[in-house]
Amino acid sequence: MFHLVLYQPEIPQNSGNLIRLCACTACSLHLVPPLGFALDDARMKRAGLDYFERSSFRVEESLEALMDRAGEERFFFFSTKARRVYTEHRFREGDYLVFGPESRGLPEDLLRQFPDQALRIPMPGGTRSLNLANSAAIAIYEGLRQNSNWRSPAP
Repeated sequence: MFHLVLYQPEIPQNSGNLIRLCACTACSLHLVPPLGFALDDARMKRAGLDYFERSSFRVEESLEALMDRAGEERFFFFSTKARRVYTEHRFREGDYLVFGPESRGLPEDLLRQFPDQALRIPMPGGTRSLNLANSAAIAIYEGLRQNSNWRSPAP
């Protein structure tokens, strides 16, 4: 499926929610330090419920190391500062969807380095930003929809 990358996440509940999302969508989660919480944080575990055992997540050495290891895979960087809307992009399975820390987003120099890979989620309400977990869910489900992987088997 897809790879969700949280660059320097700060809020444990968001990471817990995204562990759950990744388990439900068969995506993998990559946490890029420094983390604003401990992996055994009770708030993260509560948000992730019993999905920790069903999810694939790991703490990376750095974003650069992850990108080197991923080789030819594509990375897309989500930011309120990006010009291109995420629905204007065609996602492929195996893509890495990168989101920045809740308080400041991805570094501007990273967005300048990859301008064609920077995507935004429109916010017609004129607000500053969506919640990190909500933004990641929007991106993952758009990728699943585009690749016809959005149907789950009947229970």
